Amino acid sequence: MIIRDVHDLDIEGITALYNHYVIHTSISFEEEPVTPSQMAQRVSEVLEKGLPWLIAEKHGKVLGYAYASPWKSRSAYRFTVEPSVYVSKDAVGEGVGSKLYRTLLSGLKEQGFQHAIGVIALPNEASLKLHQSFGFKEAGVFRDIGVKFGQKWSVAYWQLSLQEWN
Repeated sequence: MIIRDVHDLDIEGITALYNHYVIHTSISFEEEPVTPSQMAQRVSEVLEKGLPWLIAEKHGKVLGYAYASPWKSRSAYRFTVEPSVYVSKDAVGEGVGSKLYRTLLSGLKEQGFQHAIGVIALPNEASLKLHQSFGFKEAGVFRDIGVKFGQKWSVAYWQLSLQEWN
């Protein structure tokens, strides 16, 4: 498996991987699948801001991806990002998410970002464990703020000081 920067040829794989979570889980609060053109626009917006979008690939297949987006648009938040990581349902438990996250967070630290805010729809034990393993600390929970599949979902916020992270 290799971790590398995103390419245009990855869009179909990224879209299919993400749409699994949209259609079958509460991990994403989107309720309608995205199109490849919508995903290409999202990737472009991240890259235009100088932020990373990484791919985990094995034998030409996208196993996962990770990226960072600005936490908020106000300038005072310019050193804070929101990282995201998604792993193919076929690669869960193989360490893909950890490798992607380590590479992403290391790059963000090198770029001078100071804080990463993990946003986790609950329940999501795998994501909670991933964030804890990287030293994220729980910052709070917003209860029942999303509705998907006719059910209310809570969202946890976890914070990592990138300057203290190794």
